[in-house]
Amino acid sequence: MAAGHRLALQRLGMAAAALALTATSAAADQTGLGPWNADAARLAGASALVTSSMAYIKAQAATLKDPAIRRETEDAVFNPDTCIRSRAGLTPERKQQVVDILVAEGLIDTGEAGRIPGGLLAGVFPGVRDDGTACPKLPLPYAAAPGSVFGGHHSQPGGLAMHVAVNMTSGIRLADTYRKVYGTLDGRGLPVVRDDTAPTPAGQTADADLFIDQDIAIGTPIWHDWAKTIVFQWNADGSEYIELNFGGNGKTDAWGAPGNTKTSAHHMIGIAEGMARGMPPAFLIAHASAHGAPNAGNEFSVVNWLRTAGIMTGIDPVERGYLVKDAAGRLRIAPVRNLGSVNILASLPNQSNLLYEYVLQNLSDADYTYTGPAVVQSELLLRTLAPKFGYDPADATRYNTAYRNPVLTHLSAERVHILYATGGIGRVEAEVGKLRAAGLVR
Repeated sequence: MAAGHRLALQRLGMAAAALALTATSAAADQTGLGPWNADAARLAGASALVTSSMAYIKAQAATLKDPAIRRETEDAVFNPDTCIRSRAGLTPERKQQVVDILVAEGLIDTGEAGRIPGGLLAGVFPGVRDDGTACPKLPLPYAAAPGSVFGGHHSQPGGLAMHVAVNMTSGIRLADTYRKVYGTLDGRGLPVVRDDTAPTPAGQTADADLFIDQDIAIGTPIWHDWAKTIVFQWNADGSEYIELNFGGNGKTDAWGAPGNTKTSAHHMIGIAEGMARGMPPAFLIAHASAHGAPNAGNEFSVVNWLRTAGIMTGIDPVERGYLVKDAAGRLRIAPVRNLGSVNILASLPNQSNLLYEYVLQNLSDADYTYTGPAVVQSELLLRTLAPKFGYDPADATRYNTAYRNPVLTHLSAERVHILYATGGIGRVEAEVGKLRAAGLVR
């Protein structure tokens, strides 16, 4: 599952990056700010789908029980001038030092540099407001960020909020499923499956003794894609910055053996920010598990991503309780809660100190399996209809900024695709026509 997830993301990223390059005549130097950021924010602010997604996320964030997690989450997402803690006070020399250490530690592939306008430095440290100060700020509001690379899932202004609304709901429902099946007790105190369609039998108790951390189910989907506000800024033609892949070199990532833990920069930067804000071990390890849970055979992925975040922030992940060293001297996922009451690693060295919440976070991030193809097919439908609405896909700037992005921001590719499946191209045309009648597409 994890390897397939990572490979699918990499393929999607390469294809979408190629699309963005063909659509963009002159990509911005990604050490600076995206020139279409403000326009993207205005477009997202006018979308009922985006604003309601943000309201839903805010309401769920308010239910986080841990005061520190709630405070940091609300600040990072809803404060437009939040300080990016992982970037505070970074000089150009310190940035270069971080990149050099990542290369030396085998956590970045120098061959990636040519894909990114501005090279590895721009990939690890994309432009932000007030860069180099004690309080660098986001270049793009959470509500205006896309959900992935241009041409990938939710790749429109506001796509991040839609993606998170889906993933957070999935996480909440997955936690409830485990509580229903494994956490309901009968009158004898033995587990039974809770039937929510029938009256509760006498003596049956729900969620009596099974702890699944609701803060993780709600909070980690909000946090996982937070850094898309940094890596996916908007080019002048309405396309996006190109995202670096790092967190491994793609060759010797399994504790020096063959393995590939290269993954998206937003994942690395988001983990680094969570680490800089002092997120507790179970929460941050779950956050780091979005692109691959640390189960048997894949633990090294999450280990490398936490190592990378530690280098980016100057924080020792062992001292913070995120990682431990095993008897062989290898870094492993630290035991949290009561996982250390038996030394699992000593008896089962190929297993890991695993919480269900780590897998929950990985599964809740899996909507790309539908939404990736949905946007590719929906874009074909929009190109097919473009002449009827006076747009030429060859005029990339006008097409993206006045047609493609507004349609997807107000409707979503998922709605377009599902309507097409039930009503054909005529149904999609009618839906775009509603936007034009409302003045939302020119």
